[in-house]
Amino acid sequence: MVWYIISREEANIQLFYFPMQDVKTTCPLGEVERKAAQLIANYTRDRPLFLQLKDYFWVKTPSPYELPYGTRGSEDFLLRVLAVTSYSLPQSVERMKCRRCAVVGNGHRLRNSSIGEAINKYDVVIRLNNAPVHGYERDVGSKTTMRLFYPESAHFNPKTENDPNTLLVLVPFKSMDFQWMETILHDKKRVRKGFWKQPPLIWDANPEQVRILNPYFMEITAVKLLNFPMKHLRKIKQKPTTGLVAITLALHFCDLVHIAGFGYPNSTNKKQTIHYYEEITLKSMAASGHNISHEALAIKKMLELGLLKNLTYF
Repeated sequence: MVWYIISREEANIQLFYFPMQDVKTTCPLGEVERKAAQLIANYTRDRPLFLQLKDYFWVKTPSPYELPYGTRGSEDFLLRVLAVTSYSLPQSVERMKCRRCAVVGNGHRLRNSSIGEAINKYDVVIRLNNAPVHGYERDVGSKTTMRLFYPESAHFNPKTENDPNTLLVLVPFKSMDFQWMETILHDKKRVRKGFWKQPPLIWDANPEQVRILNPYFMEITAVKLLNFPMKHLRKIKQKPTTGLVAITLALHFCDLVHIAGFGYPNSTNKKQTIHYYEEITLKSMAASGHNISHEALAIKKMLELGLLKNLTYF
């Protein structure tokens, strides 16, 4: 059994109790979809998870937003990336009658959690950015179905930190992200400017495993979960974290969604590390463009609705 404590912003601290159980015992078909519709207006599962070439080359679907909420203005770079990548889910996942998913965050609370074996039992395990697996299997598991990342967080070896068939899902925040991916996959001169942190110049990824996340999920996260005003998305400097976008993605194709390793330490705790694998503190988030308190409240609401269950504490 574990406890979930959330919201350093609220006077009333709430606890969410979740007894660890065998995820194979039941399949709540339709439950996530039904509960998501209570939270997300006009909720639909009809949107594709990943972008595909035909939507841009043949149909030329116009996008109402620029990145990260759409693709307007970035189509040229995107076309060249989509020409050598794919958009499908693995057949093993596509055929599942019930998809039990674990979204594994990078939080410090995973350290010494000993839930790695439990995480490995899920049908789909979604990981984030450059979070390592090797050496941390006891706490975070070893299975990876998808890894969401962006160029600045791609400092991991795609062939050693993932399973052989792991999908490498690019979460594009800006046009330069497509350009970086193009230079990597086509072995062109590397892009060195336009990033807040230099992305890797060598990245040994199989193009067949690369996917481009549909910016629709970034839009839904921002507008429906964080309540950003849709008419002013372009002007808002804050952006959703990769972790919250991963949760949104899971809500759109999973029948059960459990999370682990989400949440940050209290802002008064200056020395507490924020990740299970490195010693950086909350100070590093100051210029990140993420409102972590706002996101914590969004996750709390999903927990209250029963959309999510949490495997770790806050």
